[in-house]
Amino acid sequence: MLKKTRGIAVKEIENEPLSWTFLSNHAHVLLCLASDPEIVLKNVALQVGITERAVQRIVADLEEAGYVEKARIGRRNRYRVIESKPLRHPIEAHETVSALLRIVARASDPEPRTSKRKTTSKSRS
Repeated sequence: MLKKTRGIAVKEIENEPLSWTFLSNHAHVLLCLASDPEIVLKNVALQVGITERAVQRIVADLEEAGYVEKARIGRRNRYRVIESKPLRHPIEAHETVSALLRIVARASDPEPRTSKRKTTSKSRS
């Protein structure tokens, strides 16, 4: 559930607002773009819990630094995450974006949980 705290939408876990997370908004936006290259930035904002304008600034940062490439296809944008780029902070600079995606990204899940449940129920019938 999203709750507004100091004007910022934050998710609640077990009725406690998240005051901090292990990953930055830049990482969250990157993960959203990796999981759905044609996602609309408004939807990224909803998933991350920040404004659409903040997402636009983050995408611009990621493009400028070479972590994301944007291609216009008709009226929509398609984003390509450059997985070979190293992470930026000196503590994690020995790892690449690809390593982050393998650990965290939903796109790396071999099969969504919902489809596993459906498969299981079909096989029982």
